[in-house]
Amino acid sequence: MTDVQRYSAFTTDPSGGNPAGVVLDARELDDSAMQRIAADVGYSETAFLAPIEAAERHYRLRFFSPLAEVAFCGHATVATAVALAERDGTGDITFETPAGTIEVSTSKRDSVVASLTSVPARSRPATADELGRALAALRWSADDLDPAWPSHVAFGGNNHLVLAARSRERLADLDYDFDALADLMREYDWTTVHLFWQDEAGVVHARDPFAIGGVVEDAATGAAAAAFGGYLRALGKVSEPKRITIVQGQDMGRRSELIVDVDPEDPRVTVTGAAVPIVQ
Repeated sequence: MTDVQRYSAFTTDPSGGNPAGVVLDARELDDSAMQRIAADVGYSETAFLAPIEAAERHYRLRFFSPLAEVAFCGHATVATAVALAERDGTGDITFETPAGTIEVSTSKRDSVVASLTSVPARSRPATADELGRALAALRWSADDLDPAWPSHVAFGGNNHLVLAARSRERLADLDYDFDALADLMREYDWTTVHLFWQDEAGVVHARDPFAIGGVVEDAATGAAAAAFGGYLRALGKVSEPKRITIVQGQDMGRRSELIVDVDPEDPRVTVTGAAVPIVQ
């Protein structure tokens, strides 16, 4: 029987954060087996690891939602890195993912913390068709958007539609057409829709519908956090190294904190968070 560990990422509280399944030895598993395990686990993603021979702390890493493989998943990457650090000790790890090479550093503080460095992030304005159809599926109007933040499609390993809510109340009231949004995300190859509202300087509240993965909402989305860093750079909001905190999952009762570091000279984005085991 395959050993599936369960971790909650971007939190130090097992009842918070985003749960991920972690299989530390997936060498004998084919695609159908990995998909079946991910569906049985039922989390937004389960990560499957296989060592690269003759390469120290270098692994192939794949991610499956309950419905399909995902090119990159930040919270499952953090969960996997923490599980490895707890087994083998902290240090640097290299993951070869379908989205590209992801470097991760792990360290021990009050708990084990992992910092992943994304593939180069980028962002472009959303088209009128993308925006209009997304708003309809979300049951939002154009007046629900903050005009100070243009709507974009951002990439940090996969694509995310990025929309800024005009108010915290608008962000808190999430009631969307699941099937319509899932179809739209499938058509445009969006992994999540990253809805956000900026609070005080350096703090952003976010929610991420993940209908394409069969999940209403992600409690923490490291890939979207990396993409959001690319979005900030594209908007010219990073003139010097910048750190922001993304608070996600709060409206689900699973508060998560993602620390995002963006450098104007580096298109990659670093996303940091803790992860803790979930005791069954």
